[in-house]
Amino acid sequence: MRASYNPKIILIPAQVGCAHGVKMHPTMLAIFLEVSRTANSMLAAGVAVLAIGGLAVKNDFAEASGLEKLVALSNLFFAIPLAIFGAEHLSGAQFIKDLVPAYMPWHLFWAYFVGFALIAAALSIATKIQAQWSALLFGIMMLAFDAMIHIPGALANLHDRIPTTIVFREASFGAGAWCLAGLAMQNWRAQGKSKLVLVGRLIIGVVAIFFGVEHFLHPANVPGVPLEKFTPTWIPGRMILTYLTGLILLVSGLAILLGKKTRMAATYLGAWITLLVVFVYGPILIVQLLDPSTAVKVEGINYFADTLLFAAVILALARATPASD
Repeated sequence: MRASYNPKIILIPAQVGCAHGVKMHPTMLAIFLEVSRTANSMLAAGVAVLAIGGLAVKNDFAEASGLEKLVALSNLFFAIPLAIFGAEHLSGAQFIKDLVPAYMPWHLFWAYFVGFALIAAALSIATKIQAQWSALLFGIMMLAFDAMIHIPGALANLHDRIPTTIVFREASFGAGAWCLAGLAMQNWRAQGKSKLVLVGRLIIGVVAIFFGVEHFLHPANVPGVPLEKFTPTWIPGRMILTYLTGLILLVSGLAILLGKKTRMAATYLGAWITLLVVFVYGPILIVQLLDPSTAVKVEGINYFADTLLFAAVILALARATPASD
C-alpha cells in the first residue's frame, strides 16, 4: 500500500533536556526523531537493496551492451523503490494504517504486514530468488489496492485528477511486476507466461498514453509520473522537458499498446524516464533532503522512488519482450 501523503509528525508533550543543559522544544525533538525513523530508514533500505541487487545483477550488466545494459537493471530498479516503500510502512505505520479501508479489521497489522511484504519482495526481485512468486503477488496486491482504495477514491473525487492518476500509476506498477513474473517463470507453460506479459503490456501501453495526455494538459507538473508536485523553477527548460516527455510517452505508449516494435519502444521510453530520475528527480531529492522538514524529505524520496519504479516497469516490459519483436 503506497502512501499518497506524508507521515504525520508525532509531538512529544514535554520538554526534554539535551546536551550542555540546552532544552529542546518537543516539536523540534519530534521532527528529529521522525527524520531518523522515516526518511533515514527509507534511504537506508534503498541503499541496502542497491548494494545487494548490484551484486546479483553485475554479470547480466557486464554481458549486455548499449541500452540493453539499462534493460538488464530492471529488477534492481524495481526492487529499490519497494524497499523504500516498505521502510516507510514500517516506520510510519501509525499514519499508513489510516489508509486501510474502514471495513477491514486490524488496520495497524495490515500497515506492518504490507511493509514486511514489500521488503521481502524487494529482496526476492533484486536477487532473483523466487522472483516469479514475489513479482506475481506484488502485481496482485497492486490490483487489490486499486480495487479497494484508489478506484473508490477516484470515483468519489471525479473533479480531482490526482486520484485517477494514482489508479493508473498503481496499475502500471502491478503490470510491470507481472512482466517480471512472466520473465522469471521457468516451469510454467509458455502460454501462461505470455498471457502475463500480454496483460502487462496492454496496461503499460494505456498508462503511458494517459500520462502522455496529462503532460500536455498540466505542463507545470513534474514529468514522468504526473502527480500534484510542480517542477521547480530552477530546472532549466522545464516546460519543454514536460512537453517532450508527454510526446515520448504518447508515441511509445501507442507502439506498446499496438504491439509494434514493443521492445524498442519500451527500451527508449524506459531510458528516457531513467534520465528524468537522474537529472530531474535526483536534484529535487537532494534539495528536499536538505530541508529541515520531515514531510518535505519524505516527499522527495517518494517522488524519486515512484518515478524510478515507473522506469523499472517499462524496462521490465522491454526485458520480457523477445528481442526479435
